[in-house]
Amino acid sequence: MLSIRPLARLGLILALGLAAAAPALATPPSDADINRLLAASRAQSLLDGMLPQLEAMQRQQFEQIAQRRPLDAGQIEQLKRMEQRTNATIRKALSWQELRPMYVDLYKKSFSKEDVLAMAEFYESAAGQSLLDKTPVLMQNVMVAIRARMDPLLADLEKDMQAIVNERPRPANNGNPPVVDVPEPRR
Repeated sequence: MLSIRPLARLGLILALGLAAAAPALATPPSDADINRLLAASRAQSLLDGMLPQLEAMQRQQFEQIAQRRPLDAGQIEQLKRMEQRTNATIRKALSWQELRPMYVDLYKKSFSKEDVLAMAEFYESAAGQSLLDKTPVLMQNVMVAIRARMDPLLADLEKDMQAIVNERPRPANNGNPPVVDVPEPRR
């Protein structure tokens, strides 16, 4: 006669094994499912909306570089060309044509078909559309808040870097071990 205990243990092991395997057994989303989600979530327009903000941040950084030291006309022109090349590189790297395949691949690796369809249904709903309408303002506010937090940190970092640059080099010890000042013991 079989004991119930080993059967219960076997049942528990099987249940845990099936639960652990469930995500792997989930149906993967199709490209069409993911395209529906990307369209419903306005992924391309959100990405396109980020580019001008990134370019504005880049422009500010180049302006700060130009303000740090006097530049002649040739250097200013060179800085402008560098800014244009940087913007072109960013626009190409972050274009929808470049990123869409990455999005599809990452969604396939990260979500099941059911997940993707549920998200698409949400973004197609009034609540989802409202969220999407408000997200750009939220992101702009987040960027401003992050910038406000980062500016003092970057200013401190710049002061530290300037102190290192202005620090006088110490004389070399000509291969001798460093001299360490050890205080005399108290008596």
